[in-house]
Parts: sequence; C-alpha cells; structure tokens
Amino acid sequence: MNIKRLFTALTLAATVTAATAQTDRQVIVHDQRLASEEVIDLPEAMTANLDSLLDEWHAKKYLFPDTTCVDPDFNPPFPDSVYQERLARIPAVMEMPYNEVVRTFIDQYSGRLRRSVSYMLGAGNFYVPIFEEALDYYDLPLELKYLPVIESALDPTATSRAGAVGLWQFMLATGKRYDLKVNSLVDERRDPIKASWAAARYLRDLYKIYNDWNLVIAAYNCGPTNVNKAIHRADGVHDYWAIYPYLPKETRGYVPAFIAANYIMTYYCDHNICPMKTRWPIATDTVMVSRNLHMDQVAAVCGIDKEDLHALNPQYVTDVIPGQSAPCALRMPCDKILAFIDAKDSVYNYRAAELLTRRATVAVQQPDPATQRSTQQSSRSSSRGKTVTVRSGDTLSAIAKRNRTTVAKLRRLNGLRSDRLKPGQRLRVK
Repeated sequence: MNIKRLFTALTLAATVTAATAQTDRQVIVHDQRLASEEVIDLPEAMTANLDSLLDEWHAKKYLFPDTTCVDPDFNPPFPDSVYQERLARIPAVMEMPYNEVVRTFIDQYSGRLRRSVSYMLGAGNFYVPIFEEALDYYDLPLELKYLPVIESALDPTATSRAGAVGLWQFMLATGKRYDLKVNSLVDERRDPIKASWAAARYLRDLYKIYNDWNLVIAAYNCGPTNVNKAIHRADGVHDYWAIYPYLPKETRGYVPAFIAANYIMTYYCDHNICPMKTRWPIATDTVMVSRNLHMDQVAAVCGIDKEDLHALNPQYVTDVIPGQSAPCALRMPCDKILAFIDAKDSVYNYRAAELLTRRATVAVQQPDPATQRSTQQSSRSSSRGKTVTVRSGDTLSAIAKRNRTTVAKLRRLNGLRSDRLKPGQRLRVK
C-alpha cells in the first residue's frame, strides 16, 4: 500500500463516529463524510452478563460494592482532545492512538459496561499481579495485563462460543501447544497461573513474527493466518490500521477495545466508576497429590468447603484429582495445607472405595453349566447352517434367489445330481 492509500485509511478510521444504535453483540459506526456505516462485532467478553460475573466465586466471597461512591451513574462528557491527551499519558510501550473507533469502545466501557468495569477493577486485585509476573518474566509490555479484560472480562471459568476457555481464552490446540494439559479430568486453560505463563510465551512468539504489538494482539484474537492474509491484501503493509478493512469484524474492534480497556482501567475515576471493594483473600499454597483423590475426601478430612476447593483449583473438571496419572498440584488455604500434610493417609483412605469407583481390574464372570450347554447347542446349530423346506412349484433357481445364494452352491451343499425337487424336501442353503 502506498503512502497516499495508507494516509486515506488512517483518515477514514479517524473520521468515523459512533452510532447510538447497537445490538447486544455489535456496534454500528457511521462515516459521516461518506454517509456509510460499518458494523463491528464486539469482543465476546464485552457481551458477558454482569450477573454471571458477580456469581463467580471470588466475587461472592471477596468483592462487595462501594456504597460511598458519588454519582456512580453519571458519565461526564469529554472532548476528543481530552481522550487523546489521556491516552498519550499512559506509560506504555505499545502504541495507543486515538480515533473515533477507539472512542466507540471507550463509550461502551464508560457507559453500558460501567458496572462490569467496577467488577473487573475489583477482580483485578486477584488476577493482575499474576499477569504482571508472567509478562515481566518474558520482558513483555505490562499493559498486556489488560488483554484478559477483553478476552474474558476477568472470568476464569469463561468459555466462548468457539470453545476458547479461561482468563486468556485459549483454544484447545493452542493451549496444548503451550503445554497446558487438557483431558477429561484436567483443563489447565482454567488455571490462572499456568494459563498466564502460557499466554506470555504465546505473545512473545507472536511478537517474534510481527515485531508490532497491535498486530500481535490482533493475531492473538483471530490467529496469524487471518492477519497474514490481511497484510497481503493491504499490499504487505505491517500496520494494524492499514489492514483494518481486511480483518474479521470482531478483530476490527479488538485493538480499539484493547486501547479502550487500558484507558478505562486507568481513568475510571474520571468517569465516576467505582471499583468493587476487596476483602483480600487468605493466603494459599499448594501440595502435590500423587494418588487419585476425590474433592469430598479433602473437604471432609481437612475441613474445607468443596466449592472453595473447586474455585481454588478450576483446572480440575470433575471432583477427581488424577494424581495417579502424574503428580497434581492442589491449592488450599495455608492452614488447610498443614491439615492435609498431618492427615495425609486419612485423606486418601476416607471413603475411598465409595468415592473412587473406577476399577483397575475386573473378574470375568464364568457362565453356569446350563448357560454353557445352551451356548454350545446354539453354536452347533449355527455350524449346521440354515435349511429351508421345498414348497410346491419351487425350483433350485427360485430357492437360490430367495436365499441369496447360487444353484451351484445348493447342489454342492445338498449333494444333488439333478434339478428335480419334491415338496416337503429340506435343503441346506448356508
């Protein structure tokens, strides 16, 4: 794409204005100059139900509304120059330009989704330190910590319509490529810590390909194949805003939504959005489980609620921790860890026969003599083959046709030297 076409693409992106009309899953933007409109699919997390977010375990246990918030429903208006200046002040390595597409998503977060933002600001106290640790280890921009805001709305149990799972919304194949274990009993895409480290590695690898962070997060959303096709259609220009028209509709909104997420998580106070208050969770640690273990065994012997166990260990799909397959980490409050260590054998033995019902070996039941005789007789009958009775007017050809065989085979089975048949005569046909 030449400089003139690139300038035109950037100008168009900067002149679109948000329409008030929208659906639950899309926003409609208008280009006033060309009197045209564009429909952009919202990232799926922006359509998440607030009630489902508040029903999440951490929210129920450790988050509560700030009742001292002043004017929580008033979203003050600001001119474009204020948004530009605020975005420019965010201490970020990643480019965060302003245009009316970005403004559309800021309006979503500061308006319709402001209560979801309150939840995410509170939940961020649990998850953002985990994200930052993994990103810092791989020397990645820390502003990527807000990628799960648009991926999952900080819901660790989120599952997309396409089957992506967890805070970082890993698809099955990508998760396995980055060493996240997924089977019938374990799904480490739901593990906030392991998934965060896998996501950091994936983002690092994408940056090695594109050397541009906006293209990286676009590829994180729709896959490198779609981004590469968009680059080719834009005459090889490696710039998100240049390839914007050639991307899937959701990805067109993905980078603007990411910029808007960084904006709203930084300047929420200016929009009268109050974070949910946090009761800081009690300290936790892990213990390695080397045998199959049922959550009910741990709950009963160590005195911990099973719902708490599942919430602290979301990677376990069922009540069974499959330690026999490979050592498995079990996260619990520190005092419960000590209880587990002190009563280890009692935990494993508690109702084991009742709760762990998967059999390692089974005995084959031998048939009784009557059943065995019946089976042998049936076998002998089967070995004798099938017979039919000759009816008046029957011929070998007609009998062969009815029984899906041949005249030659009928002659051989029955030792016939001629085609003459008698009514009532029995013939073997198989």
